[in-house]
Amino acid sequence: MSVRLEDYRSVTPPGSIDLLYRLAEKSKGKRLLHVSSTRWGGGVAEMLQCAVPLMREVGLKTDWEVIQGNTAFYATTKSFHNALQGQEQIIQEEMLRNYLYCSEENAKVLNFDYDYVVIHDPQPAALIQSRPRRGKWIWRCHIDVSHPQRKVWNFLRPFISQYDATIFSLPQFAQRLPIPQYLVYPAIDPLSDKNRDLTQGEIDSILRKLDIPSDRPILLQVSRFDRFKDPIGVIEAFRMVRKRNRCILILAGGGAMDDPEQVKVLAEVQEAVGSDPDIFILVLPPTANLEINALQRAATLILQKSLREGFGLTVSEAMWKGKPVIGGAAGGITAQVIYGVTGYTVHSVEGAAFRISYLLNNPSMIHKMGEEGREYVRHRFLITRNLRDYLSLMSILLGKGSS
Repeated sequence: MSVRLEDYRSVTPPGSIDLLYRLAEKSKGKRLLHVSSTRWGGGVAEMLQCAVPLMREVGLKTDWEVIQGNTAFYATTKSFHNALQGQEQIIQEEMLRNYLYCSEENAKVLNFDYDYVVIHDPQPAALIQSRPRRGKWIWRCHIDVSHPQRKVWNFLRPFISQYDATIFSLPQFAQRLPIPQYLVYPAIDPLSDKNRDLTQGEIDSILRKLDIPSDRPILLQVSRFDRFKDPIGVIEAFRMVRKRNRCILILAGGGAMDDPEQVKVLAEVQEAVGSDPDIFILVLPPTANLEINALQRAATLILQKSLREGFGLTVSEAMWKGKPVIGGAAGGITAQVIYGVTGYTVHSVEGAAFRISYLLNNPSMIHKMGEEGREYVRHRFLITRNLRDYLSLMSILLGKGSS
């Protein structure tokens, strides 16, 4: 059953929905195009699946296109992703030529006749070369580019500088650019299958299906299998905790469709786990939303021990379900976790193990942090607030005249 904007009144702060209708008046009837690199897997695709129908409901004629590429294109854009987040990569000229070739091929089949075009992340960034004279173009960056590898940033910067505006997830991600930059936090959909309320019977049924025991506290990390998510560090922290606390660890996730490294990282994780009976690796499809929801609700504590992070929406998902989060002190995790109030941010394996043990031995703290976290998400990280920010930005750009 489809969800309507009115349905969000029960979960959003008072007045939020009425404000959206008022903001939408200025943009009603305008045409909006989103372009990303995948329709399934990863936070960008997940947000667009929720946001596009709501944008249509408030009167924006909204479409969403996904670019196509060859194997070399996705290998290149994964290297771009790693390099922009500070990991040294070998970028060859042939990789750059293929990236531009795939961008040109996509531009031939995409229609850009819109009032607003939002290009998500580096993969389709070079499409700006094919923009028509009409319309405002926005580059939406979802990753941490605070300390990028200079070769990659210098290659992409001339494209990004041609946009009318950029959107970053955190102030520290912004770069020196000759165009306006805006801050928009990512957000979760509280009424989606991944975040809606579940009965205890539904949770228990899903745990049985996944063969997860429920007789011990559950530590859970949900993320794609990516080295930046530090799954090996999570395993090491768990093994420290297990020496004093009886518990199990679940590493649940999969990979984004545009991430060619996932198989290799998953193999590394499986090797690190070995035959450990207390660690469960769940490789789930991108559509396993109810399974993720049930796991998060069944968990005692939720981890997101990222070394680099664009935002990390699994943190907001966890807090919405009333769970404290122990996360890496990276990127958007620090904007979501209020230290000592909704969870803890940590800088090391030992720090993660200490905070896990502390909370496992203080169950009243777990409950209190969970309540605080849910309210924090309600006011800052729901999809209705994300829609409000987009409508506000479009109103600003509308007032700046034609390109």
